Amino acid sequence: MTQFSRYIDIDYSGAETPNASLKGLRVYLAQGDTPAKEVPPPPSPRKYWTRRGIAEWLAQRLAEDVTTLVGIDHGFSFPLRYFEAHHLPPDWDEFLNDFQQHWPTDAENMYVCFIRDGVRGDGAARMGDPRWRRLCEERCRAKSVFHFDVQGQVATSTHSGIPWLRTLRRQLGARVHFWPFDGWAIPPGRSAVAEVYPSLWRHAYAAEERTPDQHDAYTVATWLREADRDGRLATALMPALTPPQRAVAQVEGWILGVG
Repeated sequence: MTQFSRYIDIDYSGAETPNASLKGLRVYLAQGDTPAKEVPPPPSPRKYWTRRGIAEWLAQRLAEDVTTLVGIDHGFSFPLRYFEAHHLPPDWDEFLNDFQQHWPTDAENMYVCFIRDGVRGDGAARMGDPRWRRLCEERCRAKSVFHFDVQGQVATSTHSGIPWLRTLRRQLGARVHFWPFDGWAIPPGRSAVAEVYPSLWRHAYAAEERTPDQHDAYTVATWLREADRDGRLATALMPALTPPQRAVAQVEGWILGVG
């Protein structure tokens, strides 16, 4: 018996603006016995997805009566050190609101670099140190969410994607479980959104003719479906953490599949 009926992965990109058509934004969906397939953007002059378009499409899918697990490959929160440095309460909803006020990367024609350079927003008041890493990043040796301008960085996609998590949460409310912020156990019948890291599973599947971005999205959507069927997902949703570690992770977030 599986917990979910549909599995979606978003291979994210923080390039350009929220309305820019980006080749690096890819969506794959797996359902039933059908292999994961790429979901094209709605018909329009744009060839590829936009961040705004993905958020709108996800809101529609998550509002349907189909239990869905969504994986997105950017950070959902920041290290506890960030909360301490900026005197923020250890509360994810407060963090989302505060971050969007200072880093409005969901605004029209907004580039992440505009805020980094002080042209728009107030990013200087909410900066992080690339030496700060979340517990889950330390566990899997992932780069810090503040480590910009290096190969394989997730800082730009994280800073551009977090405001859209806030949008989804405000639109869908209790209908969707944001793991693990709403709790480690996802209630039966509830759809959920989780942070993923394709590098954990990428090499388990042949790339065939997919681009790296396509393959990452295919990999995660496929793994989610298979893991739900064979019990690995249930184990991944309950990582072996001490009570203090678990408390920290509910503020910093956790990468699904990191033990």
